[in-house]
Amino acid sequence: MRAFHLEIVTPDGLAFNGEVESLLIRTDDGDAEILCGHADFLASIGTGRARLLIDGKPRYASVSGGFVSVCDGVTRVVAITFEFAEDIDVNRAKAAKERAEAALSRASGEREELVAKAKLARAVSRINVAELL
Repeated sequence: MRAFHLEIVTPDGLAFNGEVESLLIRTDDGDAEILCGHADFLASIGTGRARLLIDGKPRYASVSGGFVSVCDGVTRVVAITFEFAEDIDVNRAKAAKERAEAALSRASGEREELVAKAKLARAVSRINVAELL
């Protein structure tokens, strides 16, 4: 399978910059797989798992928010969060899940509920991705 260049950027800086054979990422419309030669594409990113195929081996990450674009053969992910499985602190993610569940149970308005649900989804994604190792 042919490789292409992928750049992943978060508010913390460059999360990944290298060659991959494919990128499978959760968008707001469902999972999208990017391969070498993909048509121009733009989608908003949901919360979930991303899979990079590098030298025939999968590398998993938890991703939330942002967008993925393919333009003139250049593939970029600009994400609010992007953490590779090996970098996820599972105990911290489980504590975040508990805090989000507590916040959700005591949410008194729509905004508080939406924020708590987003935090819960991110924590669950991080836990699920970390367990893939």
